[in-house]
Amino acid sequence: MSLTVMRRVTFCAGHRLLNHDGKCVNLHGHNYVAEFHVVADKQDEVGRVIDFKLLKIRCKGWLDEHWDHAFLLWDQDSEALQAIRSTNPHRVFELPYNPTAENLAKYLLEVACPEMLEGTGARAKRVVIWESEESCAEVSAEPVA
Repeated sequence: MSLTVMRRVTFCAGHRLLNHDGKCVNLHGHNYVAEFHVVADKQDEVGRVIDFKLLKIRCKGWLDEHWDHAFLLWDQDSEALQAIRSTNPHRVFELPYNPTAENLAKYLLEVACPEMLEGTGARAKRVVIWESEESCAEVSAEPVA
């Protein structure tokens, strides 16, 4: 049996997609929703995978510190990085790849979640990033059957 809990966190961020053939090549922003689906090998003494309050503190805390009201930009996008850095104040978070919804979900699952959940006994199984009410990307730690 596998027990999974999920926490939804909202944040606002800007980005652009380098080499995109449409409007997303321009700097713009989204009201994102991130879903963190979390599992553990065993339940705690209360019967939980992880306390929902702790999950909120960890996930929302990481997003608030790093991505909320920041520009999420590819570290190879020198023009956008220069443009954002030419304003004061500014917040920018450099990613190792284009900041698509797919890549944001991947970064959260592979890089941010291990940091967020360290010491809790829980681990992220799946992350979903909603870029709008109609569009999302999902990444899973388990291979697709």
